[in-house]
Amino acid sequence: MGILNVTPDSFSDRGLYFDKSEATKRAMQMVEEGADIIDIGGESTRPGSEPITIEEELRRTIPLIEYLSKETKIPLSIDTYKSEVAKRALDTGASMVNDISGLRFDPKMSEVVSEYKVPIVMMHIRGRPRDMQQNTVYEALIPEMMDYLRAGMIIARKSEIAEDKIIIDPGLGFGKTYEHNLEIIHNLHEFTLLKKPILIGPSRKAFIGRILGDAPVTERLEGTAAAVAISIINGANIIRAHDVKEMVKVGKVADAIKKEKIY
Repeated sequence: MGILNVTPDSFSDRGLYFDKSEATKRAMQMVEEGADIIDIGGESTRPGSEPITIEEELRRTIPLIEYLSKETKIPLSIDTYKSEVAKRALDTGASMVNDISGLRFDPKMSEVVSEYKVPIVMMHIRGRPRDMQQNTVYEALIPEMMDYLRAGMIIARKSEIAEDKIIIDPGLGFGKTYEHNLEIIHNLHEFTLLKKPILIGPSRKAFIGRILGDAPVTERLEGTAAAVAISIINGANIIRAHDVKEMVKVGKVADAIKKEKIY
């Protein structure tokens, strides 16, 4: 899943693709590099970020989705927790929803996903982006995350979202400490107990920078590759990444090693 942030304040690209022409160019480049899905987001959800209006989010994302849906056949995902944005995106050409709140922030989101019969990525988060790093104390990290995701799956079922449309995401960095992020990747196999595809997004995140001696975002490629490879070995099915070309290669090698049978 290639990341396309059409925001002026993304933590990773600092607004590089806020311009529609640049965003379009990058999307087509990711297709050529081997992306299976393009995830389009119009609101930054980095720690401390403030929400934007529905109108602004629509302005940033809908024209791009409309254009790309005609130019490429690969699925387009809308990265939003707002049901109105999701609905407009699905009407325009998106075919998947990536909700950082796990169907919690907008009660109508589950209805939209059910109506359109599209896949939904349900992420674990504690709090909201503006304050999620202010309460990161867990009595038992993995079990509490599993409970949150199970509760989201119940919401999905009540809205008659098909079981095979649900994807889970542990939400690295969303209400988690440095140590939590490492624990999640190390124990990612535990999430396979939920019997849903696992999406994970370690791409360029702060915990990688910290491991590498406070490396800036532009110098986290190799660290991201290591996190991606280990995540795949430990059960990840979908990798959400900025550096598509490189992570496609990492994925191929990790998949080959994981699938090798020893007799």
